Amino acid sequence: MTTIQFQNSLTGLENKMFYFALSLTSNSDKAHDLVQETFLRALTYQSKFSSDTNLMAWVYTIMKNTFINEYRRNIKAKTTLESQSNRLHISFSKDDFYPSVESIHAEKEIYKKIALLEEEFREPFQLFLNGYKYKEIAEKLDLPLGTVKSRIFFTRKKLSRCLNEYVN
Repeated sequence: MTTIQFQNSLTGLENKMFYFALSLTSNSDKAHDLVQETFLRALTYQSKFSSDTNLMAWVYTIMKNTFINEYRRNIKAKTTLESQSNRLHISFSKDDFYPSVESIHAEKEIYKKIALLEEEFREPFQLFLNGYKYKEIAEKLDLPLGTVKSRIFFTRKKLSRCLNEYVN
């Protein structure tokens, strides 16, 4: 299948892709975004498409996986701190253009608590928050991988205790 044939076949699936995206997102704007993202990925990975496979199934799989990955990313971005009687919800979602005053204040408190940590715990944790993987942090700080994982784990525990006191 030539590039032009592939692109023509792909654009011929646009309406079906939109309805599938709409069934996943339940939002017309997000469905359009998902279709565009799927087009981009399909064109980017066109070389991995085998002409003896079903194009529609291949594209639907790309769309479904893109939706699932974005959903997981959004779930990870939401932080919820709960106490027995009070609930403080802090959302760091990409959709929040104007965060609440409580959210801003709580975020500042979190960063204050992080700044108070000992350097051996703070440094790996900040790198982790900045998107570095455990292995990258270990290499950057010249530490064993297990040490990095345990320091990040214990930092989370410390922050959880500190912030639990803050909520109460």
